[in-house]
Amino acid sequence: MISMHTSPAAAPGTADAGGMNVAILAIARELARRGVEVDLLTRATGAPAVSTLEPGLTLHELGAGPAGVVAKGDLSAVADEFGEAVARIAGRESRPYDVVHAHYWLSGLAVLPVAIELGIPFVQSFHTLGAMKHRSMPTGQLTEPERRVRSESFLALQADAVIASSTAEVDDLIEQVGAQPHKVWIIPPGVDTRLFAPQSDAGDAVRLALGIESGRPLLAVVGRVQPLKGQELAVRALAAMPMPRPILVIAGETTPGEEDYLEKLHELAADSGVAADVRFVGALERQAVAELLAAASVTLVPSHSETFGLVALESAACGTPAVAQRVSGLVESVADGESGVLVDSRDPAEWARVVSLLLDDPLYYDELAISARRFAEGFTWAASVSILLDVYRSLGQGRP
Repeated sequence: MISMHTSPAAAPGTADAGGMNVAILAIARELARRGVEVDLLTRATGAPAVSTLEPGLTLHELGAGPAGVVAKGDLSAVADEFGEAVARIAGRESRPYDVVHAHYWLSGLAVLPVAIELGIPFVQSFHTLGAMKHRSMPTGQLTEPERRVRSESFLALQADAVIASSTAEVDDLIEQVGAQPHKVWIIPPGVDTRLFAPQSDAGDAVRLALGIESGRPLLAVVGRVQPLKGQELAVRALAAMPMPRPILVIAGETTPGEEDYLEKLHELAADSGVAADVRFVGALERQAVAELLAAASVTLVPSHSETFGLVALESAACGTPAVAQRVSGLVESVADGESGVLVDSRDPAEWARVVSLLLDDPLYYDELAISARRFAEGFTWAASVSILLDVYRSLGQGRP
């Protein structure tokens, strides 16, 4: 499993690490527990290293390009060198890999030639698509490189199988990227329902850690701080709510290159008169994320688009309803009226109205919290991996 630009072991919410990292590591662990030997191959940002994460699961950090962190926009220039490092690893194996599974377009760009040369089935997961980003963001706010868009089309055509996490992603893969329908498989992600679960005592611990007085509801936004994630909508929605307002907790670090966006969020909070009601807490460890989502009254997912929206599912597992826009994969990670509420616009006043409705109707809220947990229990990593193994076996060289 290849994740060139970010290590699957990196903490989500830091740098370029996010839901993709969670998914890769969860899938790899489930595969290893079923007796499948898994190598996770990533680019080293420090000294090259090999480490065993658990029996059957090995992380290889490979040297490629200059030492240290390389901006994601510049990583395509070292794709060939990374691919050569992967080829050396594959050549040293006691037996050939049965499958090479690339995650994100940069990984595919690097290892497709290796898979072709060695005759190994090649599987591609994109996680996000340049075409989807172009369409979802306001004009001029985000421009993906043309090389990415063309590479995604090339990889989709060359791959033996393409994995999508939602029907929205499938639509884009076929209509925008040009993937062949018979090669595309839908495998929704899962959620760790033991880690992400209702916690009656989480609220007090989180409030104490953040210095928040009791009695004020918490709104949570979890994810990397960048324009695509749309945190500014959450701030504007908070400002549109009547006094006394809830506390908005924004968890996540700024994506490299988007530092100006974090500054603009602080300025927006100040200009909107809600600076005292917003807490920027940076990236949190997974346990702390689970505690925050369990403590929150509502989780806001203000993203312009998501291929699925794992945070919404994790929130549901905690029994916390999510509010999101009715776009892309969010229509599958948020069951409207069952695990949360989907909003048809990005109008802050409408978001404020929906959140206030949830907070002001305890009976409806409690019903939604119970059904949200039930909804999340239908998504397991075990189910995801069972489908993935069927994909691998269908390629003709996978061995049970």
